[in-house]
Amino acid sequence: MRRCGTRRRAVGALLLALPLLACARAETRAAARFSAAGDHELALARPEGERSFIVHLPPDFAARVPLPVLFAFHGGGGNAAGFQDYAGLDAPADARGFVVVYPNGSGRFAKRLLTWNAGDCCGFAQEHDADDVGFALAILADLARDLPLDRTRVYATGHSNGGMMSYRLAADAAPRIAAIAPVAGADMTRAFAPAAPVALLHVHSVDDPRALYAGGLGPPFPLTNVRVAHRAVEAGLARWRERDGCSGAGQSLDERKVDGHSAVLLSFAPCSSGYDVAHWQLIGPGHGWPGHGSILPERIIGPHTEVIEAADEILRFVARFAKPDAPPLR
Repeated sequence: MRRCGTRRRAVGALLLALPLLACARAETRAAARFSAAGDHELALARPEGERSFIVHLPPDFAARVPLPVLFAFHGGGGNAAGFQDYAGLDAPADARGFVVVYPNGSGRFAKRLLTWNAGDCCGFAQEHDADDVGFALAILADLARDLPLDRTRVYATGHSNGGMMSYRLAADAAPRIAAIAPVAGADMTRAFAPAAPVALLHVHSVDDPRALYAGGLGPPFPLTNVRVAHRAVEAGLARWRERDGCSGAGQSLDERKVDGHSAVLLSFAPCSSGYDVAHWQLIGPGHGWPGHGSILPERIIGPHTEVIEAADEILRFVARFAKPDAPPLR
């Protein structure tokens, strides 16, 4: 009997130690490639060639497990480093313990003039049918080998063509993505059949001179004759409202005014799926990322604005949602 009791105590001690062992293994895996918080430039071999991305890790990331992940897609003609510089996502992500992934799109040059295949847009990536959804999912699987990522909290945002890319990722990989927050880029997906609901916050100015709010043929990209036929923002919101089971008419939850610009936060809740649809509708600003500057002058993209801080609003929104039934990261 004493031997049995001793065995039970040993088993109990082992069970108590398992969580500590799991944490130790997670920290050891993280140390294999990621020895410090901050930025890490990485690359993956893909069928279309090597693809690169930046991973930003929050302070004390090895102890803050599991880690939620936010994809941040640059605008058309941009790159990961440039978007990281002007989007201002790192600070609010650090405060919430988020990993931010800044992928590079594809193009004729290594890290310049890059685009995303968002469906009916844009440029090199669309013309060559780049598998950008596959690239994003491959990044997740690669990082999960060494980081304790939270499979239930994977999100996406992006600017312009990058915002369109976040829509495509949500539509094509809906069981994986809990929420998206596109900025100044409407839903351009071709085949819209999300296999699961996804929460959505869309940020867009009705006076955007490039990604036209009401839809239609936009102006040429700088130094080119290339134009994009944009879809109406509200049409894209409508089909996500239907997918997420949202019955609200667009209630105003917040209103702001700064320097002649205004913004209203519209909510289409309640949503039977539990995944909300909301819209920061701006009046006065142009195509830039709200709250921060841009590499392009106002004569091309219209007035900059600080009527909202897009980075703060995005992190605040997506952090509300999780997808408990998301598949394993592999």
